[in-house]
Parts: sequence; structure tokens; C-alpha cells
Amino acid sequence: MNEQKFKGRGAQFNPQNRFEKLSVEDFNFDDWSDFEETGLKNLSTEYFVDSSKTVIAKNDSYDLGFDYSFNPYRGCEHGCIYCYARPSHEYLGFSSGIDFETKIMIKPDAAKLLEHEFRKKNYKPDVIIFSGNTDCYQPVEKKLQITREALKVCLKYRNPVALITKNALIQRDIDILKEMAELKIVNVMLSITTLDKDLARKMEPRTSSPDMRLKTIEVLVENKIPVGVNAAPVIPGLTDKEIPDILKESSARGATYAGYIMLRLPYTVKELFIEWLKREFPLKASKVINTIKSVRDGKLNSSEWGVRFKGEGEIADTVRNLFKISCRKYNLNKKDYNLTKEHFRVPSSEKQLQLFT
Repeated sequence: MNEQKFKGRGAQFNPQNRFEKLSVEDFNFDDWSDFEETGLKNLSTEYFVDSSKTVIAKNDSYDLGFDYSFNPYRGCEHGCIYCYARPSHEYLGFSSGIDFETKIMIKPDAAKLLEHEFRKKNYKPDVIIFSGNTDCYQPVEKKLQITREALKVCLKYRNPVALITKNALIQRDIDILKEMAELKIVNVMLSITTLDKDLARKMEPRTSSPDMRLKTIEVLVENKIPVGVNAAPVIPGLTDKEIPDILKESSARGATYAGYIMLRLPYTVKELFIEWLKREFPLKASKVINTIKSVRDGKLNSSEWGVRFKGEGEIADTVRNLFKISCRKYNLNKKDYNLTKEHFRVPSSEKQLQLFT
């Protein structure tokens, strides 16, 4: 196995931005030990202010299962090598590789902008997904608390929220989530890709450990906050066999619903994932790559609606059946948990401001 250039990072290089005509390539050094003093071994994270004027994104893809999302950060320090959101960084002039996990755009006014949306006369309350693109509880959230402030706004206006995260930091906001749960305006989904701690550290270097995610499910349930588990992404040939164990352990902690998503490798994520696979698992890389292709009609990715999230073919069908059987066995998805929009309100102190919006 080749040594990592950048410790604690998922990606080890910057693929060329597909929108840029020019690119700069690193020299290939055989011995990186001579360059430790330059800081290449421990690449620090940089933060930039995102001055977006709106924070609610409208989705028009029918197979996503939601219409609106809220993302306080662009880029994600979790560094998950398989992340489908990596190519979105290219719209900012960055790369989907190292840049995605080391150059993070933050939206310091996100909570204020969200409140501004809620105050508009034409706003129609609907479920907003927190983390539709990158994780709203990534490491910098501990300091900036942008997600926490946005949740306070949602509670204030009683707008329903569905949260998706891989970070135990969500436990910090139990006080807010508990109040929202009493109104039936929140649910949480913990994403668990693997229960193998070593694999998780290689694949998702700055996320909470699988054990911590399971513990988070337990803590949220103890506080009567509805919780589910997302076995995602399922990596054919690498993590697909873990589906029963992931669902079993999550159910044992109190999770009541579950989902899964097949691995997606859009654009340059293919290059990043294959490089990682060959570096970390040189003996099985070829087999895993071929298995991924078997669920994507011979390709590494498919973008067709209705197919992209579950894959197709014999192995995809096997995964689908394994998931359904496991859900039945561990009492998951027995009932729907629908968030309500009926409690939405504009506090009286804010109604006067509507005259000027």
C-alpha cells in the first residue's frame, strides 16, 4: 500500500476542474519524507465566506424524495472519498479533490437569510432537508454553530426539518431537536457506510466513528427524537454485505426507519475513488471496480433518474432484496413518520416586518 501524501484526508490529489481550460500538476516525488517540513503531510483547512443571498435550494429531481434543502457549508472536511457532492466545488473554481475537503465555504448569515425566507408573504411551509449536499455538522460547525442557529429559526417558525449527518456533534442540539420533535417537525437520519472502524477511517477520515454514530442514534431516541439510519453509500464488493449488520445495530439502538443509496461516482469522483481503492486495497481493487460496473450497466456511474440511487442488474437486485429482508427482520420501516406543516407560524413580533418584505 502506498503512503498517503496528506494525512487525515480522503483525496490525495486535485483532479482538473472540468470547467477550467488550464490546470497545474504536482511533481511526482518518490520520497515525500523530504518535504514534511513544507506542510504537505498535514494540509490545513481554509475557510472562505460565501455571500449567497438565499439559502433554500429548490430541487426538481423527482427521485430525491424532497423539494427543498439547506446547506450552511460548501465543501466538506469530513473528506469522504466517495462523496457525490465533490464535483459541486468545481462551480466555485476549486477542484473536487483536496480542495473539496480543505477549502470550505461558510455562510455566516445563513440563519438570518432563512428567517427572511420564512417571513415572505409568499412562503409556503414545507420540509427542508439539512445537508442535501454537504454535512451541516462537519467539524467547523462545532465552532461556528450556523446549523444550530438555523434550527432555532425553524423552531421559532415551526417549519419542519429533516436532518442527515455522519457526525455525533448533532447531540449538542438535542435541546432544540427535542422541542421540535414534540411538535412533529423534525426527524434525523444517521448515515452509516460501514461498521468497520478501520475502513471508515480510511474512507471517511474526519467523520464520527461508526460506534459514535450508533451511540448518537441511542441518545437521540432516549430524547424521543425520531431517528433512522441510511446505509449509504452501499459500495458493491466492499460494504454491501454489511447491510444486515448496520440495520441490526441501528435498530437495537432505537432506529425505526432505514434507507440505502448505491454508490455514485459522478465526474471526477471516479478518478478519486479508483485512486483511493488501488492505494488502500490493491489486491481487491479490480474486483470491486468490476462489481461497481455490474450495477451501472458496465459503467462506473449512471445519472438516469429512477436508477441512479439503486443501480440495476442482478447484484443491485440482490442488494435491494437484502435490504428489504433485513428491514423486516429488524422491524424497520413499519410505519411512516410524516412531518407536519400545520404548526408553521410567523411570530407576532415578525408579522409587522412582512409589510416591508
